Amino acid sequence: MKLLRVLTGRSRAQVVLAVAVGLASGFASTGLLALVHAATRDRGAAGMLVGAFIALCAARLVGGVFSEWLLIRLSQTAIYELRTGLARRVLDAAFRRLEQIGPHRVLSALTDDVVSITTAFGSLPRVCVSGAIVAGCLAYIAWLSPAALALVLAFMAVGIGVYQLLAARALSRLRAARRKQDAMFSHLRGLTAGAKELKLHAARRDAFLTDLLVPTAAAFRADNAAGLTLYAVAANWGSLLFFVVMGLLVFAVPGWITLPGETLGGLLLALIFMMAPLDLLLGTLPILARARVALDAIAALGLSLDQASTEPACNRRENGPPSWTRIELRGVTHTYRGRTADERFTLGPIDLTIEPGDLLFLVGGNGSGKTTLMKLVAGLYAPESGAVLLDGCRVGDRNRDCYRQLFSAVFADFHLFDRLLGLDATQAATAAREHLARLQLDGIVSLNAGRFSSTDLSQGQRKRLALLVAYLEDRPLCVFDEWAADQEPAMRDRFYRQLLPELKARGTAVLVVTHDDRYFDAADRIIRLDYGRIASPDRDDDGPCVRPPAPAR
Repeated sequence: MKLLRVLTGRSRAQVVLAVAVGLASGFASTGLLALVHAATRDRGAAGMLVGAFIALCAARLVGGVFSEWLLIRLSQTAIYELRTGLARRVLDAAFRRLEQIGPHRVLSALTDDVVSITTAFGSLPRVCVSGAIVAGCLAYIAWLSPAALALVLAFMAVGIGVYQLLAARALSRLRAARRKQDAMFSHLRGLTAGAKELKLHAARRDAFLTDLLVPTAAAFRADNAAGLTLYAVAANWGSLLFFVVMGLLVFAVPGWITLPGETLGGLLLALIFMMAPLDLLLGTLPILARARVALDAIAALGLSLDQASTEPACNRRENGPPSWTRIELRGVTHTYRGRTADERFTLGPIDLTIEPGDLLFLVGGNGSGKTTLMKLVAGLYAPESGAVLLDGCRVGDRNRDCYRQLFSAVFADFHLFDRLLGLDATQAATAAREHLARLQLDGIVSLNAGRFSSTDLSQGQRKRLALLVAYLEDRPLCVFDEWAADQEPAMRDRFYRQLLPELKARGTAVLVVTHDDRYFDAADRIIRLDYGRIASPDRDDDGPCVRPPAPAR
């Protein structure tokens, strides 16, 4: 079973010990049953059995607690390693591959799938003890009457056969439900991210509910309910068979074979005693089935991530980013592919050179490829053809992560962490206070022990905090994607007239995506993209390497 393989990945001996102790605890429970039955048959011998009864009670308690404690520790460790291992795979995967997989699939695996596996691991200790009790009861029935054991095993075989048929159908429906869950997570993400757009358009809001969210949620509910119902039918079918066996022992078997009353009482007692742990086992199977589906989903996601996880992590973090003199893009291309051959957009081939202190503005219409080019320059995308060179050395899978350490960036869809991760909070505190004042955030946000007092701010203020983090990182290249779009005029002017020139003066190369043509004179060069290509210098526009004249003042 996959769950056991995950659990025994690094602690096989401990798992074997926990299972063995759990089985011993279960057999101790069966021993208690035998002692009680023996004491009721021979009241004179009851006093002699007290010591054995106390010993078995102690064994049942100690064994059960120890087994559960050990399995709980192992299962929690396995869950921890599963979650952190998947998180590392996400971080190691190529950025473009993460975009293709979709955040909803990654989020579903990290949350719901791990919860399903956690629940299954939590049930394993009880499964071990219950399995031992069932096995011990069968052994006790065999000791009382081999013929009765044959009858019980025959009905169990029938029950298991029917159960397997129902379980196969149930597992199929649970797998279908898991696939629909990914789609539902995607819609739920749209619900939160697009709340403003849905509020402003009633027809869009109704269509979102009736055409997307409700049908997907209903399909998920139907498949999940069908799978769990089939498991419930199978479990109740198994319980019913035990009542059938008891009925046969009471009403039919005495006509075929002679059973002493004491033996018949022991058989019925064993069957009744076995029903509770058997019900627990059957009730746990749907939980294990959902965990199996979750493990399959995580495995599939892991394989998807592995398809592009060929970039070893950079080991130069402590020494800071390397010095550099020149970045070149030579014939670089990147293609977005849709579902059909016509649904594709190719950026490039691009030829571009960046040197320390360059201040470049990247301009062009929507969909011209500006953000894609920024991601190629920053190493988030690997070029499909052509090459990115750092000081004449080709940037490839083996050194791309180290190359990315040259950059700080504030993208249009940036994420702002609530603390300064990866930075020395003590060293950054003084500079942070200065920059908070310059960005007009003092009195609104403070930095305490490397943590921002609040990130619940307007989009423009959040972008200023992101810019602050970029300042504190002090990387040799900065990338800003429409940073000024959410700023008021005074802050926008400060960005172009003060902050960018200061970065340039300290030798930082800056690439800015912008539509603010009134500030084009601040750039050293303007890179104009038109349908994925850099506009030719001989066209009637600002060429790719031309500094525009200063406007009349």
